[in-house]
Amino acid sequence: MSENQNPNRLTTAAGRPIWDNQNSQTAGPRGPVLLQDYLLHEKLAHFNRERIPERVVHAKGSGAYGTFTVTQDLTKFTRAKLFAAVGKQTRVFLRFSTVGGEKGSADTERDPRGFAVKFYTEDGNWDLVGNNTPVFFVKDPVKFPDFIHTQKRDPQTNTKSPNAMWDFWSLNPESLHQVLILMSDRGTPYGYRHMHGFGSHTFSFINHDNERFYVKFHFLTQQGIKNFTAQEATEMKGLDPDFAQRDLFEAIEKGDFPRWTLSVQLMPAADAATYRINPFDLTKVWPHADYPLQELGVLELNENPVNYHAHVEQAAFAPAHVVDGIGYSPDTMLQGRLLGYPDAQRYRLGTNYEHLPVNRCPYGFSNYQRDGQMALGDNGGSGPNYFPNSFDGPQEDATVGEPVEELFGPAARYDRNAPGENDHYSQPGALFRLMTPEAQRSTIENIVGAMSGVSGPKRDEILQRQLCHWFRADIGLGMAVAQGLGLNISMPAHHAPAEATV
Repeated sequence: MSENQNPNRLTTAAGRPIWDNQNSQTAGPRGPVLLQDYLLHEKLAHFNRERIPERVVHAKGSGAYGTFTVTQDLTKFTRAKLFAAVGKQTRVFLRFSTVGGEKGSADTERDPRGFAVKFYTEDGNWDLVGNNTPVFFVKDPVKFPDFIHTQKRDPQTNTKSPNAMWDFWSLNPESLHQVLILMSDRGTPYGYRHMHGFGSHTFSFINHDNERFYVKFHFLTQQGIKNFTAQEATEMKGLDPDFAQRDLFEAIEKGDFPRWTLSVQLMPAADAATYRINPFDLTKVWPHADYPLQELGVLELNENPVNYHAHVEQAAFAPAHVVDGIGYSPDTMLQGRLLGYPDAQRYRLGTNYEHLPVNRCPYGFSNYQRDGQMALGDNGGSGPNYFPNSFDGPQEDATVGEPVEELFGPAARYDRNAPGENDHYSQPGALFRLMTPEAQRSTIENIVGAMSGVSGPKRDEILQRQLCHWFRADIGLGMAVAQGLGLNISMPAHHAPAEATV
C-alpha cells in the first residue's frame, strides 16, 4: 500500500521505516527467529487475514467505473436529481457476477448474472441491484435460502447436485419462467458486455407532485446480444475460467467502452390494483404492449479499477439504498432484500462498510451512527451521537419523503400462489414460442443435458414432475424434452404438484 506522503519509502503499517524486508532477525547467522522481529509478525499476521468472507451469492465478480448520461426528459415521472436534465452525468460503478459459483469458479458457468449499479448522486448513493434476467426463481423471500442451497454444494458429497436443483424447481413451478431462460443460451452469455441488465424488481418513481409510478428498469446492451453455446461455455471454462473478467478489462483498457441504454416501464400506481398480472410478482414480466419501454439514458463503462480488492471485492450493494424520487414497492422479494443485503455487507465487510472509498457517497454523509470496526474518518468528531439534540447536529429534511403507499389488505400470511396468481406457465410458454427454431433446439438440448444429471431412487419422480411443467408451458417443448430424456410421457396424477394447476 502507499497511503503516504513519501510512497517510495517502505514502512510498517504504523509508519516506521523498514531497512530490511528480505531477511528475518535471528539469534546468530543460523539461529532461530527472534520473537522481537515485529516486521515478520506483521507481515504474517496480515497475510493470514487477507481474505474477507466470500459473498454467499454473487461471489465471482468483475467491475468498472463509468458514467450515466440522461438522454430523455422523464421529470414528469420522477424528481430524482440524477435525472433532472438531459445531458446530466452521474458517476457509476457497475459490478457483474455469476450467482451460484464460488469466487474461484469459472465465469462462463450456466448461471444468471448479477448486474449491480451504484450511482454516486448528490442526494446519496443509489444502488440498482439486479440480474441479466427480468424475472427470478422464487417470489417469496422466505424461499430464497432454500433455493440458494440447491445451487451450492451437497452437504454430504460437497459437489453440485442436479438432484437438488431439479427437485426444488419441480416442486416450485413458479421457477419455470427463470429456469427456461437459464436453460436457453442466455444462461451462458459471452462475457458481460453482450447481455442486458434488469432491475428485475418493481420499484417506484416519485415526481414533484408527490405522485407515485411503479417502474421496472431495463439496461439494453449496445454491443448486441451474444451468447456461448453449452459446448462453447464448457470449453471456455477449461481454456480461461476468467474469460468474462478478462474480456471486460481488456475492452475498457483499449478504449472500447461498453454501453447500455437504460429504459423504463412505467405504471401509474392506480393501475396496480386492477392489472391482470400481479405487478409485484418477481416471476412475471410486464408485457411491453401494455407498458412500453421509455428511454432514460445511457450508461458507459470507461475506467478500470486500479486495485481489484479495494474497488470490486469491497464494493457493497443494497437495494435499500435509494434516493429522493426513487422508492420501493410491495414486491415481496424486494422487501426481503431490503433487509438481507445490507445485513450481508455488514457481516462481510463490517458495520462501517459504507465508509470504504468505493461505497462512500462522494458528496458526504452525516448521521448519529458511531463506533464499530473500521470507523474511518473522525467518527463524528465532538458532535453529539443522539437525536434530537441542542448542539447543531444534523437535522431532518422535510422537503423529501414519499406519498403514503396504499396497502393491499391487512397484514397476514397469504398463499403466494393464491387463485388468480398461480399461472406459472403462460409467460414461459410464450417466451419459448418467441424463440427462433435454432434457439428452441439449443434450449431443449440444454434442458435435456441438465436434467440428465438427476440420479438416485427419486430420479423418475423428479423428472416426471418437472416434465409436467414443461408440458403445461408448451406441449411441443414437453414432448421434445421427454423424447430427449427417453421418458414415457404418461405421468401418474399424484406426481403433479397441487399448486401447478392453472
